[in-house]
Amino acid sequence: MNTPSPASQVKVLAFDVFGTVVDWHGSIVREVSSLGLPVDPVDFASAWRNGYRPAMARVRSGELPWTRIDDLHRMILDQVLLDFGITALSEEQKRHLNLVWHRLAAWPDSVSGLIRLKRKFTIVTLSNGNLGLLADMAKNAGLPWDLILSAEVFRHYKPDPETYLGVGQTFDLAPEQTMLVASHKDDLAAAHALGLKTAFIERPAEFGPKKANPDLPRASWTTFHATDFNDLADQLGA
Repeated sequence: MNTPSPASQVKVLAFDVFGTVVDWHGSIVREVSSLGLPVDPVDFASAWRNGYRPAMARVRSGELPWTRIDDLHRMILDQVLLDFGITALSEEQKRHLNLVWHRLAAWPDSVSGLIRLKRKFTIVTLSNGNLGLLADMAKNAGLPWDLILSAEVFRHYKPDPETYLGVGQTFDLAPEQTMLVASHKDDLAAAHALGLKTAFIERPAEFGPKKANPDLPRASWTTFHATDFNDLADQLGA
């Protein structure tokens, strides 16, 4: 008797986006380099991203009202520019730089892997990015989502349970019928605790050349572990 696949009940694949689908670090490095700023673009990109979790924590704790990621990114950018002593950018240049998050490049396997996975599953985003950001990113990078879901829809940032459970509620599915696909173990652990299936994707270059990715070792509790989206498609028979 054949043992059913751990994904046999899964109907929807929900994807984390920053780092999992798109290369935020490399994209920001290229953008900062193109501006000719007197900074190490690798350090600048890392500093900008390092403000992400503390800023979200202020929203999740109630210290700040609901605030879109676009606006949080701008708050962090303004502080990073101060920290690096950058004063020459105009308001228009700052605004354009802040929108780099809308223009992030996909990892080389992302589009081809998503196309394959879409043949068998409904594929959606589950990102802390706001809807406009995710729509622009999909248009720019050619990401073939069936639906864009975001923390903005649920008015909760991951890892609040409302985000993960909101996917199943959107499609009237049980938690185990949704699989979170992500390159971050803390994201996957939060989903796993709520009964979702999980797929870890290796992104060794996510944090750039100066920081190793600590999440790469295989974890026994993840449902799937894949080197990239095409490997995941192979494992899922897509």
